[in-house]
Amino acid sequence: MSLKKASFIIILVLLIDQISKVYIKTHFVLGEEIRVFDWFRILFVENEGMAWGAKIPGEYGKLFLTLFRLVAIVGIGYWLWDSVRKHASRVLVVSIALIFAGAFGNIIDSVFYGIIFDDSYHQLASFMPADGGYGTLFHGKVVDMLYFPLWKGYLPEWLPFWGGNYFTFFEPVFNIADTSISVGVILLLLFHKKAFPKEEEEK
Repeated sequence: MSLKKASFIIILVLLIDQISKVYIKTHFVLGEEIRVFDWFRILFVENEGMAWGAKIPGEYGKLFLTLFRLVAIVGIGYWLWDSVRKHASRVLVVSIALIFAGAFGNIIDSVFYGIIFDDSYHQLASFMPADGGYGTLFHGKVVDMLYFPLWKGYLPEWLPFWGGNYFTFFEPVFNIADTSISVGVILLLLFHKKAFPKEEEEK
């Protein structure tokens, strides 16, 4: 698979991801929800950029996370370039391209959204506000909007740890970039032998 085709995948994912985020950021108030179906909703939330809404505590936690992501994206980019150069399998190149695009999409939020948008608390955010953004460079928050509460209810009492508690499946709210990363990882897991044929032969 050529680098041009891999680049097309990356650009396409980035466009869909950023267009959806900018639309949500400028048309939704934080916490606003639209019910598409009972099992699918558009819900505007923001997070510090880690999985499951977690964040690194401390004054420089967010900065450290963003810088770490920037270093990681360079490594993923090199992995993609090297895989194309070595004529690696199509599934490997596609998977890396999806992971790269997703990671880069969330990095854009983390690096720039704090300075190009004002906050979304009880108001619609504006693009490039005259009074400045809600944060500083490298301190933006990631925009999430895809919510799939497939099932809600109380778990059976006999279940250990969570028995009797109210539970929602699937609870996390995510975005297109997260989806791209997940699809890339799942492809690598499902088609590991095709992605790494030489390793399998050596074993």
